[in-house]
Amino acid sequence: MHSEAENKMAEPVFGPAGTPDDFPGGSTEKMPGWLASIGLSAFEYQCGRGVRVGEETARSIGRKALENDIFLSLHAPYYINLANPDAARQEKNVQYVISTVRAADAMGASRVVVHSGTLLKRARGEALKTAMAALKTILRRCDGAGFGHISLCPETMGKTGQLGTLEEVLSLCQLDERLIPCVDFGHLYARSFGAAEGPEAFLEILDTIERALGVKRAKRIHVHFSKIAYTKKGGELRHLTFDDPEYGPEFLPLASLMAARDYCPVFICESAGTQSRDALRMKEIYFAERKRSYEPFSSDCPVP
Repeated sequence: MHSEAENKMAEPVFGPAGTPDDFPGGSTEKMPGWLASIGLSAFEYQCGRGVRVGEETARSIGRKALENDIFLSLHAPYYINLANPDAARQEKNVQYVISTVRAADAMGASRVVVHSGTLLKRARGEALKTAMAALKTILRRCDGAGFGHISLCPETMGKTGQLGTLEEVLSLCQLDERLIPCVDFGHLYARSFGAAEGPEAFLEILDTIERALGVKRAKRIHVHFSKIAYTKKGGELRHLTFDDPEYGPEFLPLASLMAARDYCPVFICESAGTQSRDALRMKEIYFAERKRSYEPFSSDCPVP
């Protein structure tokens, strides 16, 4: 079964990835109540350095999220590499994902974000085939463990040496209807050396997603957003805040396009330390753009 927060989601939700600098402190179990108090509605729990949350703590966070109508997702360990051809490493990758999905299940979360991986000096097509095979195995093992109700979200990546262009992630998501792309617009901006921003670029991204997955699935994508500094050599350098004057992308053009199309994604802000404050700015911008049409969110927005 899905969490009540997911079942009730009929419009976009907004929140931070991890613990922002302005969180008043205490255990992560206090995060859902605090986020609700400042007007946010989502939280992405970070397992980037490993799944270290115990079952009791996970269930407590889940109860608090349910009480405060906070949509929960988890980020799997950063070191997962679906494109690694080594059989022993792939088995470890499977176990890392299963561990994250198990924590998500205890927490009542229904989405787990997974890095696509690195090329390891292999051709992109070859690396993609390896990742597809790995993802098929992970899906089969998740089903066998009773976690088929949790959606995996392959993520677009920010470095040019990583697997995870938009097209590669969409190819992965075509393996199964339950797969939801995590479209990190900051990553796409960084790996394109600043080209993937503005109305025309965002329009092409949304059109590409709709062509690959259909409009209904496109409406409920998982979105990561932040400004990101990059180098011309390898792409992503570091995450920034919305106040950075030099780097993009800017959220307004994307918000305008998504609002006009009646999109209802999960918006997770990954700004460096200011992710709660910037998530609130994203929410304000999005709903200001949404009011232009004076139409309610469509009933097909809730995520399966």
